Order: sequence, then C-alpha cells, then structure tokens
Amino acid sequence: MPVLSRRDAVLGVAALAAAAPVRAGPDDAAPDIRLVELGDGIALHYVEAGKGAPVVFVHGSLSDGGYWSDQVGPFSGAHRVVAYSRRYNVPNDNPARPGYSAVVDAQDLARLIERLGLKRVDVVGHSYGALTALFLASLRPDLVNRIVLCEAPAVSLLGSLSGPEAAEGRAMFDDIQARMVAPMHAAFTRGDREAGVAVFIDYVFGDPRAWEKMPDAAKRETLRDAHEWDVMMTTGELFPVLDPDAVRRISAPALLLSGAKSYPFLRLIDAELTRLLPDARRIVFDRAGHQMWLQEPDACRRAVLEFLA
Repeated sequence: MPVLSRRDAVLGVAALAAAAPVRAGPDDAAPDIRLVELGDGIALHYVEAGKGAPVVFVHGSLSDGGYWSDQVGPFSGAHRVVAYSRRYNVPNDNPARPGYSAVVDAQDLARLIERLGLKRVDVVGHSYGALTALFLASLRPDLVNRIVLCEAPAVSLLGSLSGPEAAEGRAMFDDIQARMVAPMHAAFTRGDREAGVAVFIDYVFGDPRAWEKMPDAAKRETLRDAHEWDVMMTTGELFPVLDPDAVRRISAPALLLSGAKSYPFLRLIDAELTRLLPDARRIVFDRAGHQMWLQEPDACRRAVLEFLA
C-alpha cells in the first residue's frame, strides 16, 4: 500500500523537497495508510506507529499528513503516534460541505480520537493544524492532555490586542482581510484555484511575484494540496473567530514553537497566545522561520519530547 508523501509546505519554503516515505521505527518499515470513517460520509487517511501515550500530529495548509514523515519514527519510540490528513487534503476524497473551517477540523479530530480509542491525547499542530488544536482544546478539553502549537494563524486575535501592540495588531488584521482573504475569496469563487493560491503566496512572502518565481514542479505540488481552499474559501471561513476568553479557559499545558524569521503577524499572535493561555511556555528558534520543523527538525523534536515527558 502506498504511503503519504512528504512534501515541504510552501509557507516559508519555495522549493519543495523530494517525496520520502513515512518511517515507522527502527526497521525503517513504512506504516500503511489506514482509513477511519468518522460518519456523515467523512473519512480520514492516517498512519500510526509505536506504543505508549498517544500523540496526534496535525499538518497545516498546502500540506498533508506526510508533512510529519520524518517525525513519525523518532516519536514512535516512546509514543503511539498518529499523523493524518485533514478533511480535504491528499489522499482524502470527502464530499464538499458548507461551513468548513478550523472549527470543523477540530470536530473531525475529536471524532478521530474517539474512533481510534485514543481517549486523551497530546496534539502537535503546525500552522493551520495548530489552530485546529486550539479549537479542539477549547471545545473538547476532555480529549486533550497537552498541546504543542507551532504558529497558529489565530488571526482574529490581532483585532483584540491591548496595550502598545493594539494599533499594530488591528492594522495587520485589516491588511490580511483586504489583501489576502478578500482576493483569495474572489479567486476561488470564480473557480481559479491557482490565482487564489498565488494571492496567498505573494502575501506571506511579501513579494508580488513570489508565486510567479516558484518552479513549475513546486506549483503543481502546491496546487495539489489546495483543495481544502476550494471548499473553505467559497462556503466556509479561512480564519474563524477564536474568543480570547475561550483561550483563557484552556487548561491543557501548552508549548509554543516560533520561528524568529517567521511572518510578523504570527509573531504577534504567538505572543498573545502565550499571554492568554493559563499554562504556556514558548520557544523561539533564532534560525528558523514558519517552517521550523523543516529548518530545525532536531531542535523541534527535542523540545517537544522534553515537554511531553
């Protein structure tokens, strides 16, 4: 059976790495892809390896479960590891349903945990997967032990900052809505996936020709993982509102991993999450950007394993 491919997500990385199999353990055997039915016609593909306390890895946008290929094996030495593809990412083939957002992803994750009999889990989320983890910890605290948040795009928090960062946060929020979300929505509504993705890439890289400069192979791989936006940007919500009071009520201990070279709006969001979460600590990797798991994989792994221990 084939395995989930590993590709560098595009946030922060213009060139995509060659595909590599997910590694399960010391014998380098690649775990089979499995399928779990969540009900209501929704099914998710996942890989599983190891025994022990369960850890679920959640990928970001323009990516899939194979993002965690290099981490499944090392973590499976002490944990039961599950890495899955979110609802509309490769290789899933789920029917389009209106209202899709990180809230729905959190509901899917809750059902995944229950279907696999994992009971309470540690969740490691990158980018949109971290936003999914935040909503899960808020909506279903009974399922969560600890959360690792790798730059969650909780964009709504930018509009509610206080103190000296309030004006900067509001300006960033307005700019994201005007120059990223609105033109992405327009492009996807008219069925132009490539134009919608180009808006996003150009925006986060701060370069109006960023997409144009990408190699054709990188563009193809990126578009392959953009189907979630076909659904989200037409009938759902890219950045659903995350209530600051809901974050304050999250009791699960949280580790935040940030890249010093990441996007400024994520820096503000991570700082605010560190203030809001009752039990949080933050590590900033000086040499990494948003893709800290690709740029500093060993350091990220050590930090998370220490936190989980």
